[in-house]
Amino acid sequence: MSLLPFRPFIIFATLAGLALAPLQAQNTDQRIANISAQPKVSAALQSLEDMREKNIERLIAITEIPAPPFAEEARAADFAQRLRDIGLTDVTIDSTGNVIARRAGTGKETGALALVAHLDTVFPAGTDVTVRREGNQYFAPGIGDNSQGLVALLALAEVMELHGITTTRDILFVGSVGEEGLGDLRGVRALFAEGGPNISSMVAIDGGGASRLVTTAVGSHRYRVTFSGPGGHSYGAFGRAHPHQALAEAITRFTEAATPITQEGPKATFSVGRIGGGTSINSIPFTSWMEVDMRSANPDKLAALDVVFQNAMTEALEVENARRSANDPLTVEITSVGKRPAGSNAEDAALVTNAMSAIRQLGMQPQQVASSTDANIPLSLGIPAITLGRGGISRNAHAPNESWEDKDTHIALQVLLLTILAETND
Repeated sequence: MSLLPFRPFIIFATLAGLALAPLQAQNTDQRIANISAQPKVSAALQSLEDMREKNIERLIAITEIPAPPFAEEARAADFAQRLRDIGLTDVTIDSTGNVIARRAGTGKETGALALVAHLDTVFPAGTDVTVRREGNQYFAPGIGDNSQGLVALLALAEVMELHGITTTRDILFVGSVGEEGLGDLRGVRALFAEGGPNISSMVAIDGGGASRLVTTAVGSHRYRVTFSGPGGHSYGAFGRAHPHQALAEAITRFTEAATPITQEGPKATFSVGRIGGGTSINSIPFTSWMEVDMRSANPDKLAALDVVFQNAMTEALEVENARRSANDPLTVEITSVGKRPAGSNAEDAALVTNAMSAIRQLGMQPQQVASSTDANIPLSLGIPAITLGRGGISRNAHAPNESWEDKDTHIALQVLLLTILAETND
């Protein structure tokens, strides 16, 4: 087992040199060390390393059940049954499609910890998801993102059941839908909607590295823009307003206005991810469309990008309509296809300090980063939430040649276990 003994310290090394460790960090480190030394927990940590082959079998089986956007039902049904087979009895699939298994705590009227891994992949229906193995490396669309996250969640539930580990707070083991693409986090939105379960903190399982800790949510605004007009023959109808030319104008104006916003201050990005329209090479198209993504962990930067985007669309429409010499003007439709809110934890959030101590307990230095995950929703609501790695090494996520390597996978699982036990016990 790759669990390192705890060594009390007053100062610790950082990448920048030596810095005084806050008293709170020292106390939390000691608490995590005490938790890891408990016989049941120590046995569970060892089990997470010993169940490697079983987890590989799970990974292959789950990956080979397609879960394209908005069609996660088959994988959800399988995942729910796997949770029941482990021994969890309160397992349901909600109206949105989330799989939710409640493991009751010993306390009363306390909010649950939601442990969430998303069921869906970015790959469309019909994608070949057969797993190919080369040594410790496995190839298949979605195998890392996020089949391995689901495996991690199952492994954690199993070792807690196997070793009879109890918690004060309830734990919800959740397979969520709609995390990827245009799903717009619909699964977790439903989880935290009015009338949903009482959740007071959340840990998402996503991303690879065991030392990676997402504490800040990168927000995003996503739009589909469609310029429409009468169309016509490229020669006979020449002079009519041209949707593709309007789209090109819109992209150019948006790029020119957005670039300065991204060049200083908190990180902000923008991208035109997809474009389309038209019927033939010798036709003026009657529609031209694009999908645009803007991101930042800073709400003000995201709002600034949105303003120049809206202005660019309006200006491009006016320019192209002024250019036409015949027929009706173009129209433009701007449709929001996703808004992920930004947010961050309080600096002294117990969930964050618990995770940082768990990472240190396993011999690593925590790497705090910002990212866009299921944790965006609770963070935007002021509810503590983090994202921890699923283990192993993920490569080429969202690409047909996606792969996952089984290397020190158990360490990330051990970090997760220590974090959730610290979070769910008084």
